[in-house]
Amino acid sequence: MYKHIILLFFFLLMLSCEQTNTNKKDFTTLFEASKGTETPTYSEVITYYKDLANTYSEISLFEFGETDSGNPLHLVVYNAEGNSKKNNIKESKKNRILINNGIHPGESDGIDASMLLLRDIVQNDSLQKAYKNTVLCIIPIYNIGGALNRNSHTRANQNGPKEYGFRGNSRNYDLNRDFIKQDTKNAKAFAEIFHTVNPDVFIDNHVSNGADYQYAITHLFTQHNKLGGKLGNFLETKMRPYLEASLAKKGIPITPYVNVWRSTPDKGWSQFMDSPRYSTGYTTLFNTFGMMVETHMLKPYKTRVEQTYELMLSMFDFTAQNSATIKELRKNAVQDILAKKTYPIHYKSDLENPSKFNFKGYEGTYINSKVTNGKRLFYDKSKPYEKTVNYYNNFTVTKEIEIPKAYIIPKGWHRIIKRLQTNNIAFRILKNDTILNVETNHIENFNTVKSPFEGHYLHYNTTVTKTVSKIQFVKGDYLIPTNQNGIRYILETLEAEAVDSFFNWNFFDTTLQRKEGFSAYVFEDIAEDFLTKNPIIKAKLTVKIKADTSFAKNPRAQLNWIFKQTPHYEKAHLRLPVYKLF
Repeated sequence: MYKHIILLFFFLLMLSCEQTNTNKKDFTTLFEASKGTETPTYSEVITYYKDLANTYSEISLFEFGETDSGNPLHLVVYNAEGNSKKNNIKESKKNRILINNGIHPGESDGIDASMLLLRDIVQNDSLQKAYKNTVLCIIPIYNIGGALNRNSHTRANQNGPKEYGFRGNSRNYDLNRDFIKQDTKNAKAFAEIFHTVNPDVFIDNHVSNGADYQYAITHLFTQHNKLGGKLGNFLETKMRPYLEASLAKKGIPITPYVNVWRSTPDKGWSQFMDSPRYSTGYTTLFNTFGMMVETHMLKPYKTRVEQTYELMLSMFDFTAQNSATIKELRKNAVQDILAKKTYPIHYKSDLENPSKFNFKGYEGTYINSKVTNGKRLFYDKSKPYEKTVNYYNNFTVTKEIEIPKAYIIPKGWHRIIKRLQTNNIAFRILKNDTILNVETNHIENFNTVKSPFEGHYLHYNTTVTKTVSKIQFVKGDYLIPTNQNGIRYILETLEAEAVDSFFNWNFFDTTLQRKEGFSAYVFEDIAEDFLTKNPIIKAKLTVKIKADTSFAKNPRAQLNWIFKQTPHYEKAHLRLPVYKLF
């Protein structure tokens, strides 16, 4: 009995100490202690969240995969009901919000704002009540390698903080160009987090470069026409106006991201088109409402962080107030896409239909440079203005494709299959060899960038020719139905003409090179015999020689043209290993 009393005493003592430690734990951030001039290191950020998770049951801290730095990617989860289980997050009927910070670690505003925000929520009863129906998920620092590469100089145009991370990751990739191609371990870990959460709303925190103006913060919502249908209309007519109005009530003016280069904002600008290589372009593929926050590089760091904080709160409020609508729109998105039977893959800015709004800028002029013998752009802050500008935020479709029922990919293309698996794309494996009537695509034309871009020589302006053929498939090949949640991802990656297709990112470049050829002196006799037996092809050759003077002067080109008409020409040349079932 005495022994039990002693144990009970120690238990109560420990509990008392734990409660005392909870009450006394100091969660003042470096940002606050430095009066808004500094941001913490990577290890300090993770330690902060570990302490929060150990102190408050509403906070959970998870590790996902591995990044190129060798460190895992962390996810902090707030749930008013207490500790979350990783595998149950996406099943929650609450609002699921995912925030990404430090994709460019020099742009650290969101890192500090998120630390403050999560602490304030768990320590404030009114905030906990406001977000009791929200599961808030935060990636503390996405680009860990860049965060570890800390310095004070690489953000030459930026006003604070004193030290920060570098834009490139451990392998010098810009992670905000890697969401589709997934060259990095970071992108694979992010995809795992994204599909674990399946967020209703996604926020990616950044700092802008470019023009100067009066605003300290701008928004970059995913392009509403690209999001499309009821989702796009809701974003443009409900979500964006609410956010702007909410911040205005807080005394924070905000403008759409100023997409101006080598010009001045008073001439107007086009909305940024976030293709799937970018974070919000990627999250859109799974019908998530996405936006980037872009604070202004020249404004004080303290102001930028505080306004990022308030913007996130406003987005939380909108999500809470519109929860049922958001979930219903996302639920019906796939069937809405399939019902249209076609899918747009290219857009252009509608220059005939701009939106107009009052923009607060500074007069910009070109003056003589004191450094070079040329002119330089100068924004005169003594001459602020507010004027109506054109904002070209409407886009029209320039190319669309017919949505097939399924795609088939031969099993040898394992890099493609791995990315489909990483992104939760459902498929089935053919159990037997079979011949199917499918649409095949041959690459007709494409351009390629002259300099490497994020580790690739990116293709663009790609066009294909389509034919219907009987193709032999073998056991183990992959059949990918389009009627699934990842339909947009499937279409944007497997349609070669799409901006960020796997073809354009060089995944199918081996099909562009012929593996077999001919020796002219041998093939001359074969060609002669072939033309004799195929007079229609011979007639086409004669017409082409008469019509094309360059071709007429090039016997080798003529012989090559004949070769391509013969059975000797390899069928795999320029043929995409992506087949369509309608």
